[in-house]
Amino acid sequence: MRQNKFSSLDTPSVIVDLDVAKANIERFQTYCDQHGMKLRPHIKTHKLPGLAHYQIEKGAIGITCQKVSEAEAMISDGGISDVLITYNILGEAKTKRLRALADRVMVRVVADNSDVVKGLSLAFADASRSLPILVECNTGANRCGVASPALARDLAIEIDDLPGLSFAGLMTYPPVGAAAHVHDWLRNAKALIEGSGLSVHIISSGGSPDMWKAHEMPLATEYRIGTYVYNDRSLVMRGTCGWEDCALTVLATVVSVPSANHAVIDAGSKVLTSDLLGLDGHGHVLGRDDLKIDQLSEEHGRIWCEGAINLAVGDRLRIVPNHACVVANMLDHVELVQGNTVLASTPVAARGQVW
Repeated sequence: MRQNKFSSLDTPSVIVDLDVAKANIERFQTYCDQHGMKLRPHIKTHKLPGLAHYQIEKGAIGITCQKVSEAEAMISDGGISDVLITYNILGEAKTKRLRALADRVMVRVVADNSDVVKGLSLAFADASRSLPILVECNTGANRCGVASPALARDLAIEIDDLPGLSFAGLMTYPPVGAAAHVHDWLRNAKALIEGSGLSVHIISSGGSPDMWKAHEMPLATEYRIGTYVYNDRSLVMRGTCGWEDCALTVLATVVSVPSANHAVIDAGSKVLTSDLLGLDGHGHVLGRDDLKIDQLSEEHGRIWCEGAINLAVGDRLRIVPNHACVVANMLDHVELVQGNTVLASTPVAARGQVW
């Protein structure tokens, strides 16, 4: 089985099919429009200003970023004027850069503790415009977030009392399949906060696994979603999308066939990522359901087959990774294609921006 598509590309390469990515953007934006939901896509998946502009052009209200440096990279060429940074921003170096960013565009941030909000207040105490902060809430995913609605109220009051800050609302990264619980948690927090005299203008929720059930949490005023632009093996396995909806693939070359049952490709953990996300194996080889990428080292990916592997040195394979967000951050450039036509190589503008 010799595959010669994209013969002009060296391997390993990360390929993005623009037709598929744009269709994914349009499909979910239509869903949001039909349900009266505001969409704020998370650009940590693609890290490309061009796709962010397309998301906004199709109806997104702004973008979500995870770090200050990521936001800086995304607004550097203009056209993006509304950013939510969904990460505790701690330390003078970061808050100074945040202040500079907020002087250029509308920026909102999240916080889940007093140390963070006090540091933000020091940076924004003399700002001409207060910094809007959403209280991050742990509604069951057990990552960041205040642990109870009462603590959400207490932090909201503290934010509103500090100079340079304003309380803007609530934010959560919800557990999968728990819309009713999340709704009750946030409803209780909203009631407590409003009972203290503050308004809850924004309730921000999100997550690609439950994207087609977003309307089941109507309390949310906006929905954050990232992986949907590319999709990946984890979402296919959840039934969220199909293989044909996966816009990002890794193009790899078979460099060795040591036995009748296994082969080695030139994409290892530095390209495919070692993330498993509860799955067995490290990606899906398109067109070969019988193959399993069962082992990665840094530069090698081992493929195993129960029967004859039917691969030869020089064969090229397209692989849907387990986790597209990490893979998009692995290489300096991605290769843009439409179907089988190579368009251009484009830099991943926000690659490595983790500060």
